[in-house]
Amino acid sequence: MNNKILSTAAFFGMTSIVLGAFGAHALKQVLTADQLITFETGVKYQMYHALFLLFLGLNTHLSTKVKKTILVLTILGVIFFSGSIYLLATDSLNTFNFKAIGFVTPIGGLLLIIAWSILMVQFLKKKI
Repeated sequence: MNNKILSTAAFFGMTSIVLGAFGAHALKQVLTADQLITFETGVKYQMYHALFLLFLGLNTHLSTKVKKTILVLTILGVIFFSGSIYLLATDSLNTFNFKAIGFVTPIGGLLLIIAWSILMVQFLKKKI
């Protein structure tokens, strides 16, 4: 399980750097300043959660079941939250109206909050 978590952390970290560079260079020419800031928000939260998963994978105080639950919530949360932000920020570059799927952004945020909450509760229950 730890290997899956660490691999996912590395993937999220790597892709957040790629997307950040893409936003800073390629998208700078075609998006407004506000759209770029929005895109960067998605990148930041993806990187925050790459580091979160890195911590989770290296942690020895949590059960495999808890780690798996947090991993699934975090993957879905990043996809829904950061993924929808990427699409919404670049909405002007295509013909599909991604504002119609904007409702998934807060769902992704909620999933991330739940993942962090589970971690907090687990630490409060443990006498470390």
